[in-house]
Amino acid sequence: MVSLADVEDAQQAWGEGIVAIATAHSMGGNYVEVARNHVETLYAYGLTTVLFKPTLAAIEQFRPTFDQALSYFVASNNECSEDKGFAIKGWTHVRFENADVILEESTALAMGNYFFTAPDGGEVKVEYTFGYMVDSVGNLRIQLHHSSMPATND
Repeated sequence: MVSLADVEDAQQAWGEGIVAIATAHSMGGNYVEVARNHVETLYAYGLTTVLFKPTLAAIEQFRPTFDQALSYFVASNNECSEDKGFAIKGWTHVRFENADVILEESTALAMGNYFFTAPDGGEVKVEYTFGYMVDSVGNLRIQLHHSSMPATND
């Protein structure tokens, strides 16, 4: 059975991965390889269908392939022309606040807000829903990732 601790560990790994990509980029490191590892180890591409709707994707809203997901994070492969590289914006920390988590035997759903800390210390709040599945060696993999900016009262 997937536990809440499993989900929280997967969320921490995802946040740390975003920071690692940003750090590698800012230090002149191989941020594309760091991002490739992030997507390969945390998402279920190659195992099953992945439903990925990134926060800042407007033209190519959905990213069903590994290369499209990688493009969103680092904009390195010319896969989606609108991408600017979300993960190379210099994020220094990511924290999750789950509104709720649904646990099943081999899947989990989590919904809430995550907060990205910018280099100036300010936070950007984003709404998310992540769906996880257990892979063949027992790791949680993201099968559903939908995120969006919060609605405003304008």
